[in-house]
Amino acid sequence: MMRWLWPGLGVKRWMAVGAVGIALVGFGAALSAPSAAREPGVIGFVQRHLAAVAPPWVSALLIMLAGAAVTFLGMRQMVRSIVHTVSPKDHGRLAEALYAKRCLADGPRLVALGGGTGLSTLLRGLKLWSPNITAVVTVSDDGGSSGRLRRDLGILPPGDIRNCLVALADVEPLMTQLFQYRFTDKAGQGLEGHSLGNLLIAALTGVTGDFKLAVEETSKVLAIRGRVVPCTLADVRLKAEMDDGSVLVGETTIADSPRGIARLRLEPEDAPPLDEVLGAIAEAQAIVVGPGSLYTSVLPNLLVPGVVEAIRRAPAPTIYVCNVMTQPGETDGYTASRHLEMLVKHLGCNPFTVCLMNSCLPTAAVLQAYRKEGAEPVRPEAAKVLELGSRPVVADLLSDEDLARHDSQKLAAAIMSVVEALPPAR
Repeated sequence: MMRWLWPGLGVKRWMAVGAVGIALVGFGAALSAPSAAREPGVIGFVQRHLAAVAPPWVSALLIMLAGAAVTFLGMRQMVRSIVHTVSPKDHGRLAEALYAKRCLADGPRLVALGGGTGLSTLLRGLKLWSPNITAVVTVSDDGGSSGRLRRDLGILPPGDIRNCLVALADVEPLMTQLFQYRFTDKAGQGLEGHSLGNLLIAALTGVTGDFKLAVEETSKVLAIRGRVVPCTLADVRLKAEMDDGSVLVGETTIADSPRGIARLRLEPEDAPPLDEVLGAIAEAQAIVVGPGSLYTSVLPNLLVPGVVEAIRRAPAPTIYVCNVMTQPGETDGYTASRHLEMLVKHLGCNPFTVCLMNSCLPTAAVLQAYRKEGAEPVRPEAAKVLELGSRPVVADLLSDEDLARHDSQKLAAAIMSVVEALPPAR
């Protein structure tokens, strides 16, 4: 307690002002007593002299009101001084910040599994509903900056994890922009294409000697709402058997192939999941899978041994969020029911309580641009989804931007509506 009296805190003066205010309130209350004028001390002296100016109760009330005002001023300025030092971004809107945090603290426990831009889009919306989010991220990426760091440093790919950390960040926008900054060719061949966030996670992995701990420390830097964990710490790669019988290894190679995928596997197939992942699934009030690339973002997490079994044992409803558009070379011609059918084929069961699908079409100009790339809107096909054992839910989830993708806030609102409408256990 004595530390509050240290010089330079900007608190002592306002504590003194508040104490004076409290003393005035007490003094006014004492003056209001009927017998105050007969008291031999200061109270009686003041009361006898004030009685000549105004009735005793008026004088007492005015002194109490003045004391309350002085107390409020002292407390307000003391709190502002503390907030300005501890959390400058909340300065001037403390009540709003406290209210938001208190309301969010009671939000449901959510688990989101996926990767790529789809998962980060989902998290950006969900963090407005709850801070109790566990994002489970795939670690099979082998392209771009992540692939280079994976090959050169022998660490797990940090790219998808970085995007999720930024999506859940609760810091100034400049900090997130800095974290996402990608070096251009002017930085030289060594840094070209790398993002600063990837390099920071790689550096922290070197310092701590533990990739999971590096992610946790990065989470503290960005003050994220929730937590981000890799699904496994094993060095996993994707292995796909294509429609023509050929076998491709590596996420980038598989995604770039124009041939259809018949079967996807992890290599090694016995990669263990993190205990934190299984624990979060068991305690979740809702589990969300997707959106994201069916074969390179959604399935890799579910193929880790024990994950699907944990989802099936969990009492929470599981929601599969289907993509808005098909992906050339990966899901050509796929409807929502075809996405779900391929998940069931790979997993050997249907763990999804609900299949959430988009009902809105992009503008004609956006559709034309996507069709040039070979992409089409994913048709809902609610009846076939129901036949596969999942409840179909169709809603407008499309972003208003010039890109055919999910809107984070629409998606989060739709998910929360589903969670509130479903019973807590399957």
